[in-house]
Amino acid sequence: MRNILLLGAGRSASSLIEYLIQHAREQQWHLTVAERDLHQAEKLVQGGEGVAQVVELDASIAQARSALIAKHDLVISMLPHFMHMDVLKDCLRLKKNVITPSYVPDALWPLDAEFKQAGLVVLNEMGVDPGIDHMSAMRIIDGLHAKGAVIEAFESYCGGLVAPESDNNPWGYKFSWNPRNVVLAGQGPAARYIHEARIKYIPYHKLFRRTVRVDIPGLGAYDGYANRDSLKYREMYGIAGIPTMKRGTLRKSGYCEAWDALVQLGCTEDGFAMELPAHATWAEFTSAFLPEDAVGSDVRSAVANALNLPPDGTVLAKLDWLGLFGSGTLSQDGLSPAATLQRLLEEKWKLEPGDKDLLVMWHRFRFRANGRTKEIHASLAVTGEDTVHTAMARTVGLPMAIGAKLLLNGKVGGRGVLLPVKPELYDPILDELATLGVAFKEQEVEVRT
Repeated sequence: MRNILLLGAGRSASSLIEYLIQHAREQQWHLTVAERDLHQAEKLVQGGEGVAQVVELDASIAQARSALIAKHDLVISMLPHFMHMDVLKDCLRLKKNVITPSYVPDALWPLDAEFKQAGLVVLNEMGVDPGIDHMSAMRIIDGLHAKGAVIEAFESYCGGLVAPESDNNPWGYKFSWNPRNVVLAGQGPAARYIHEARIKYIPYHKLFRRTVRVDIPGLGAYDGYANRDSLKYREMYGIAGIPTMKRGTLRKSGYCEAWDALVQLGCTEDGFAMELPAHATWAEFTSAFLPEDAVGSDVRSAVANALNLPPDGTVLAKLDWLGLFGSGTLSQDGLSPAATLQRLLEEKWKLEPGDKDLLVMWHRFRFRANGRTKEIHASLAVTGEDTVHTAMARTVGLPMAIGAKLLLNGKVGGRGVLLPVKPELYDPILDELATLGVAFKEQEVEVRT
């Protein structure tokens, strides 16, 4: 019997738990789901009698967390990314393999040699973005290299969106994953990518203005904005000399322009607590970010003037729909602007009963082979079943579950800090995902030069 510990049972855990329970008896697994919200975890573990259990855990309590980790063979962390390093250090000390869906923390790489020496595997970036994006890209890259092709450009975009049949608000967006990550998206170091051999940087305050149109066959047009650091994956992907490489995030057309207004106002700042009382109105919240000389007969007009927006335009309409100019109250004080805004968005962008989400991913490769220039376009679209079994939960959870099976069955040859960029990982994971309805469509097209 192999014992698996899942830390965290939030929005993206349903498909992961379901897969592990379904395969538990044949694989001789026992699953422990550790979650602070017992009711949430128990709902997801229904049907797992005899192979799964739920335990209450506040993962920030080091002694309780490490005591639980010590009892298991494999740890899967679905905790917020800032908690991963504590879990990873526990796993190194206690000699446990671990899987996470998150980007590799900078503080983890110095521990790579110690994990290798201990014979341990740390599988990172095993979700959808990052995760499936790496796997699907590397399968195409390795295939092109095997044919002797020279890759000249690679662009990749992904978005967790709302399905068209459930798209009934002017933003064209509803939460299918951690709302805090959405509100803080793009903050931190400037986004970096390379275009025609020139390095490009986009600081946060310009990120949602520097968007591109991404047309995906059968799905329509989206806004794409640059995502984090596209440069660091060049060497990892085996395309260190590529002149153009860009990774980005997708949103429905018009979203980024309206979100930029919130960024420019300062509503997404997370570094200080606001002094506004809980009974303050949303109009007062918005007004707090306007300059002293802001001109307008009301807050809506003042925002239009301050940001040079047309008063009857779509951006003001989106902000108005959120209630940012209205008399509704904050209901809670002492939060940062970003956290205050998040509380409003969680109510306005909630997946309602019957709603479905949509996960979209798109790659474009340009390459030269046999004296001809061609492109490969690869797209993935997954629609959720309901508000629990979402497309986000499937595409985040299933790669980790399959990766867990490979690891526990001795199919992972590498040791230390790993990403799913080798055939031993991406081939079996992508192949099984395809049988589960998570499959890419590829098209090769000739490029006239």
